[in-house]
Amino acid sequence: MKILVIGGGGREHAVCAAFKNSPKVTELHCAPGNGGISEIAACHPEIKATDIDGAVGLAHEINADYVFVAPDDPLTLGMVDRLEAAGFPAFGPRANAAVIEGSKVFSKAFMKRHNIPTALYETFSETGAALAYIKSRNSYPIVIKCDGLALGKGVIIAQNFPEAEEAVISILEGGKFGASGKEIVVEEFLEGVEATVLAFTDGKTISAMPASIDHKRALDNNEGLNTGGMGVICPAPYYTEEIAEICMKTIFEPTIRGLAEEGKTFKGCLYFGLMVGSTGFSPCVKVIEYNCRFGDPETQAVLPLLETDLFEIMTAVIDERLAEIPIKWSGKSSACVVMASGGYPEKYETGFEISGLGDISEAVVYHAGTKLSSGKYVTAGGRVLGITALGENLGEALGKAYRETAKISFNGAFYRKDIGAAHCKKAKT
Repeated sequence: MKILVIGGGGREHAVCAAFKNSPKVTELHCAPGNGGISEIAACHPEIKATDIDGAVGLAHEINADYVFVAPDDPLTLGMVDRLEAAGFPAFGPRANAAVIEGSKVFSKAFMKRHNIPTALYETFSETGAALAYIKSRNSYPIVIKCDGLALGKGVIIAQNFPEAEEAVISILEGGKFGASGKEIVVEEFLEGVEATVLAFTDGKTISAMPASIDHKRALDNNEGLNTGGMGVICPAPYYTEEIAEICMKTIFEPTIRGLAEEGKTFKGCLYFGLMVGSTGFSPCVKVIEYNCRFGDPETQAVLPLLETDLFEIMTAVIDERLAEIPIKWSGKSSACVVMASGGYPEKYETGFEISGLGDISEAVVYHAGTKLSSGKYVTAGGRVLGITALGENLGEALGKAYRETAKISFNGAFYRKDIGAAHCKKAKT
């Protein structure tokens, strides 16, 4: 089978690596791809991830059997709709279902309609009304989110009213996030510990993957700016069977059922960003956000634990027969450490040679922002590499990941030294 993967980051490298292990995948393409992906797939850097016409044209050119659309932008823009119309089976939701991530206003209202637990909120398009509401709540921290996609940066946690006022004005009046910020959601700040659960679904059946924990802040001790993610551990130590059952009954199944009822059947990978807390002696879980695709870098920690052929799962999702596929996971722990360019997530330079990749022996290196130049790998993005290691427990996985990360270097490289540290005790390692 010929597979075309859309995207060019670490997530797509992990997806391509999983497909490369399938005996049924005979030819693998990726658009645009990156330096690392080019080792295992034919890359098409001239086709950007949001180039729908280009993706459809490439699918025709290579005579693709299936297309796997990984990033959020092309999904919300309707790439799957176009591919299906052109006769190509595609993994990922159609645009009307991808709105679950594409619009925070929609997703919050959806949760309210279907009694899915989430933070209290209101939506606004006018500065005065938003600030009046924030004053009336008088509870901090408070969360301000722009409605649309903003490269994972459209969420501001304000510690006081002046910060909230600055955030609201910068989004609604200053155009900080462009058209994505024409409307905002103002919601209560949830207390607890965060977890991400990715789930395969064909619109009828939902199969949850092991829960993971992303580390969003750029610096150790959860300091610095929010990023796309600086590291992941999997499974989440505190995500118990009891919590998983609560999530399935009160969040996962009602979400899939609700979307289908509203004519937005979701097929692909649905991302649940969760806050796990408690009310007295009982666990309490609320939805922070939905994403309409595999997370990045969560995928780099979760997929290496998958023992079932990803190709088999993909085709079962597309054909709406996921219930027939037993999905198996290794039971091991994984840890992914992200190496980033100096200055990320703000201004950074690229084009620096990466050294030490040939010395890696206990981990897999997923390329995120790299390219090949004169036969050498050089940096080409903010998040450059994700180093993923497996272990019998979290401590073993983290030890391997950090030993291997220390072997790699490039000008300005930095990475967090405390990924998973706060969770090792809970994991009994």
